[in-house]
Formats: sequence, C-alpha cells, structure tokens
Amino acid sequence: MGKLKKSSFLEGAYIATACIFLSKILGILYVIPFYRIIGQQGGALYGYAYNIYNLFLMISSVGIPFAICKLTSEYSALGQEDKKIRMYRLATIAVLVFSVISFLVCFIFAKPIAGLILGEIKEGNTIEDVVFVIRCISFTLLIVPMLSIKRGYLQGHKYISQPSLSQVVEQLARIVIILAGSYVFVKIFDSVKMGVGISVLAAGLGGLIAYFYLSFVVRNNRDELGLSKRCVSDRTQDKQIIKEIIVCAIPFIIINIANTLYTSTDMVLVLRTLPKLGFSGKETEFVSSVMTTWGTKFNAIITAVSTGLIVSLIPHIVSDHTKGNHKDVNENFNKCLKIILLIITPLSCFISVMADSFWTVFYGYNKIGSSLIRLTIIVTILDCLYMVLNSLMQSLNKKHIIYYSVISGLGINLILDIPFMYLFDYLSLPAYYGAVVATLCGFLVSNTMSLIYLRKNMSLSFKETLKSLPRAVISIAVMILVGIGCRQFLPIESTSTAIQIINIAVSGVLCAGVYLVLNFKTLKTILPPKILKKLHLA
Repeated sequence: MGKLKKSSFLEGAYIATACIFLSKILGILYVIPFYRIIGQQGGALYGYAYNIYNLFLMISSVGIPFAICKLTSEYSALGQEDKKIRMYRLATIAVLVFSVISFLVCFIFAKPIAGLILGEIKEGNTIEDVVFVIRCISFTLLIVPMLSIKRGYLQGHKYISQPSLSQVVEQLARIVIILAGSYVFVKIFDSVKMGVGISVLAAGLGGLIAYFYLSFVVRNNRDELGLSKRCVSDRTQDKQIIKEIIVCAIPFIIINIANTLYTSTDMVLVLRTLPKLGFSGKETEFVSSVMTTWGTKFNAIITAVSTGLIVSLIPHIVSDHTKGNHKDVNENFNKCLKIILLIITPLSCFISVMADSFWTVFYGYNKIGSSLIRLTIIVTILDCLYMVLNSLMQSLNKKHIIYYSVISGLGINLILDIPFMYLFDYLSLPAYYGAVVATLCGFLVSNTMSLIYLRKNMSLSFKETLKSLPRAVISIAVMILVGIGCRQFLPIESTSTAIQIINIAVSGVLCAGVYLVLNFKTLKTILPPKILKKLHLA
C-alpha cells in the first residue's frame, strides 16, 4: 500500500463528503428492493431495532472517534508524539469495555426496551418480534465501535481518504448481506422476523469487513502514524490521558445522542398520540417508521455533506486554534456555512418539491410518506447546521455552550411534540406534522444560541457568508419556482416508478441548470483549487 496523503480542509471535506455521499446513496438505493421484500410491517420492525441500536452506539462509541480525532490533531500540533500514541492505545481498551457493556445491556434488557417502544399498540409487530431484532442487532455493538477508533486516529492526522473509503466498503458489504439474507428468509422460509433479524445483523458484518481493511491500512503505515514507536507506560500520564478522552468525548456523545433522541422522542410520542387522534395501529406504525427509518434515508443524502464537513473541520480547526491561527478558524467556519447555504439548502429544497416522485420511486406511491419527507427534509438543513456548530464548539473547547444549546433544543421538542400534534389535528392538518415542526423549533433554538455565542464571545464573523446570502436566496427561490413549474406539466401523480424517475431527471436537470447559472461565481468560492484547475475554472 502507498503512503498516506494528508488533505487540506476543502479537499478533505470533499473527499469525505464524496465517500459518505456514495455510501448514503447506496443506502438509499438498496431500500427499493429491501422494502418490497420485507413490506410495511417488516419496515417498522427494522426501524425499531435500528433506533435502539443507534442510541446504544452513541453511548458506546460515537464520541470516542471524534475525541480521538481532536486529541490526535492537538497532540500532533504540540509535538507530543508519545502522549498521542498512548492515547490511541488507551482509547482502544476503553471502547472495547464500553462496547461489551452496551451489548450486554441491549441484549439482556431487550424485552423492557421493546415494551417501552410499542406501548399499548395491539396491531402489527409483537413484543417478541421486537425483542428478537433488538438482540440480533446488539451483536453489532461489539464490532462497529472498534472500527470507529481507527477512523478517528487516521482523521486526526488529516488522512481522510482511507477512513472515508472504509465507509463505502462497510456499506457495500452490509447491503449485499441485507438483500441476500432478507430474500432467503422472507421469500423462501416465509419469515419476516428472521429476514429483519439478518438485515440488522448485517451492520456488524459489514463493519467487520471495514475493520479488517483499516487494520491493513494502519499496519502498513505504522511509521507515519507513530505506532512503530515504543512508549514507556506512565500511570500518572495515563490517568490524565483517560480523563482528557472522557472530557473530550462527552460533548460529542451528547451531540449525537441528542440527534438520536430527537428521533426516538418523536417515535415514542407519535406511537402514543396518533391512536388517540383516530389513527389505526398500522397507520401509526407506518408514520413512525417513515419518521425514524424510511424518510431518513432521504435526509441521509443531505447529512452526508455535513458529516464530510465535520470530518475535515475538526482536525483543521483544532490545529489552527491550538496554534492561535484565529483567521484560519474563521475562514474555515465560513466555508462550512457557505456549503450549507449553497449546496445543502438547494438540494433539500429540490427533494422537498419533488417529494411525491422520490417516495414513489423508492417505496411505491403513498401520500403520507411523500408528505412527511417534504417537511422533514427541510428540517435536515437545520440539523446539518446544528452538527457543524456543535462540532466547532467542541473543537474550540466551548463544551458548556453545547450542553446549554442541546438541552434547550431537546426540551423544546419534548414540550411541543404532543401539543403540536393536537394543534395540527384541530386545524385539520396531518397530526404528525406537529412532531416534525416541534423538532424544527428545537433545532432553531439550539442553532440560534450557538451562533449568538460564536459572534459575541468568540468574535467569529459571518460577513463572508452574509455576502453570499442575497444571491443564494434568489437563486434557490427561482429554482423552487422552476421545480413547481415542472410539477404542473409532469405526471407527478403517476404510480409508475419509471415515469417518476423521468420526472426527477427532467426537473433535476432544469433546476440544477438554473441554479448553477444564477449562482456559479459564488459556488466557485467553496470548491478546492485542485478541482477548479482540473475543470479549467481557476
């Protein structure tokens, strides 16, 4: 294997985004056959298992790789090589312990967890079905956290390509296992429960293959990563390093748990509220599965961009902040804001306008499904900003603001969920819109608090982004009008998958063309110089 190559901020952001985007696209495409294999009820069962898995995964590992990435970058900038290597080895042990504990809790307490999810719903999936799939997915908690350690260490050295590629490898392996396993168990053995069970277990098997790939990368680049050196054990220093890992990981864990809690809160409250507003058990389960699993597949396209930004942002911001390069910190932050404004926002708006077509292509015609993603995809814009802002706060060691903003946003969501569902029902609007709007309000509160703090207390300027705002707003508005115009002439109500693919392609080309023409100069400011040169646009 060749030598690892470090990436600049924008290069790293686009490499990570491209790989994550490809991974998410694959994650969306496979659901077309998968959803048809397991059906609506199987889809709800799959969603229950994955939401619980995500919550336990956040607790056991999600904060650790970001903490490792941050501390690796910080120690490297300070020239503390021995401390960096000890941190990596201690973090590996710590994550293994957390993973085993999370697995045992998830496996042993699967039944009470299943009871908490289903509540009083009598139709659809049984408690025993939910217990089974939760126990199947619990084994994944022993594998994926260990994979995240290697990703964080490589990213902390600004090696973005290999960790990003490992996500594609993981996703490909997972999809093959899901489709093959679900087909065999559902179509041949006529067992939806077993089909969903092997499908959720596939996440662990895919992670195991990606783990072997990154282990090979690390082993063949031990000198560049400093792992060929021997470090003398120092108990006092080890205790200090463990403390730094924990202190650094907690905010990242809170950020990611908060994202999962938004979804989990909506899931639980929707399952308890909609039946009281006249929805059947099956209708309620469908709405819940759209909000927590199937609708989020579209959101994943958007969040792939913000995740790519975070992967590249953390090591660069930490390095610049440690060295006192405030100008570079401000410049990279504005690049993040511009990417959210100029790429994430128009992409979200296009998916929202064409929601009927997108839903029909992937899951078959359904008014509830398409109406939900039309609104939830807009909330994803705020979710992306939320993740970037909190990751920036953590990189700048402003943990207390993360706690305040996250708790405030979650509190708003929890308080407003049920009242808003009743309010929307009273206004003769879909009651489930209330849960989505409550989430939107939560993100708005969190993001506003963070932006105000960064402006007042960290002296970060948003002028560069604000200069791009008028042109961006106008071009996005024109693009939306073009999309709405396309809906008037295209057979948008068709239940044919082929026709809807044509609808998306035609409207996509027209909307993208109009947007690029109106906003081309501004878009050039967020493309890496190497890409501009290759396109002869520099």
